[in-house]
Amino acid sequence: MRVGIEDVAQRAQVSTATVSRALRGLPRVSPATRARVLSVAQELGYVPSRSASGLASGRTETVGLLVPYVDRWYFGHAIEGVDQVLRDSGYNLLLFSLGGGSAYGRQRSFTETMVRKQIDALLVLTLELSPEEVLQLHHTGIPVLSVGGPVEGCPGVFIDDSAAAQAATEHLITLGHRKIGYLHGGAQDEQDFEVPNLRTAGFETAMSRAGLQLRPEWMVPGNYTVSGGVRAAAQIFDLAGENPTAIFCGSDEMALGVMFEAQRRGIRIPAELSLIGIDDHDFSGPAGLTTMAQNPWDQGRVAATMVLAELGGVAGSIQEKIMPFALLERNSTAPPQC
Repeated sequence: MRVGIEDVAQRAQVSTATVSRALRGLPRVSPATRARVLSVAQELGYVPSRSASGLASGRTETVGLLVPYVDRWYFGHAIEGVDQVLRDSGYNLLLFSLGGGSAYGRQRSFTETMVRKQIDALLVLTLELSPEEVLQLHHTGIPVLSVGGPVEGCPGVFIDDSAAAQAATEHLITLGHRKIGYLHGGAQDEQDFEVPNLRTAGFETAMSRAGLQLRPEWMVPGNYTVSGGVRAAAQIFDLAGENPTAIFCGSDEMALGVMFEAQRRGIRIPAELSLIGIDDHDFSGPAGLTTMAQNPWDQGRVAATMVLAELGGVAGSIQEKIMPFALLERNSTAPPQC
C-alpha cells in the first residue's frame, strides 16, 4: 500500500502543509519539527509526488510567462533563459502567448485565467499593462516581475533603453555623421510597449545635445522586423534629394532589413551609409552589424532566479535590476566620406 502525505502528517502530528514545507526545505518550519517530519517520512518510506506537494502547500510549482510574441529574437531568447532556471529548480513554465498584434483585445481576461490555473508567480515580457491590470495582478497575491522593459507598478529586469539608444546615436555623431535617420516601432508597438518610446527619446536626446536637426522624413516606422526594415529603408531611399549618411535602427532586425535593401540598390555599407542597431541578434555578427548589445537570455535567467528566491521565502528578492549593454563596433559604421 502506497504511503501518502496524510500518513506522514498523522504520524508526525502535524498538518499536511507542514509536511510539504518541511520536505521541500521551505521556511516557517522549526528545526525540531522538520527533523521529526524527515524522520517519519524516511521510516514510512514516503516519496512525495509533485501533485501531492502542490495540493498540500497551495503551490503549483509553476511560473506563468505573459508574452506578446514567441517567434521574435528577443522574446525567444528571454523565454529560454526563464525556462532553463525553472527546469533546473523543478518548476514548470506556463506560457501565456497573446499571439502578436494588438494585445489589448485579449488582455482583459488573462488575469482570471492565471488565477484559475493557480500559477505561483508571473513574469511579464516587455508588455505594457494598464493600471487596472497591474492592480488586479497584485490582488492575486502572487509575485509579479517584468522582463525586458518597464511596467508601471511592477519591478523589472531590463536595460536602460533610452541610454542605449542615446549611446548608439552618439556613436554615429562621434564618427562625424550629421545627417542621421532613425527606424522605430510602428504605432501599435508604441502603444503596447514602453521600450520603443524610450529608444525614440534616447535618439532625440542625442540629436538635440549635438545640435542636429531631426528630419521627419528620415524617421520611419520599421515595426521591429526585418521585412519592416526593408520597407522603411525603401521609403527613405526613394525620397527626392539627399539621403542620410547614417541610420540608427531601434532593433537589429530592422537594421538587417536596411542592409538587404541597401545591397539590392547598390548602396555600400559603411562607405555610403553607416548603420547601427540594438540587440546583438544572432545574425548581427555574421552580417558585420555594429550594435548596442544586450543579453535577453541572461535577463530571463535573472528574473526567474529572483522569482524563485521570493517563492522560497527570501523576502525582498524581487527588485528592479538594470542590466548591462555594450557597444559592439563591427563593419557597418565608419566616418562619412563627404
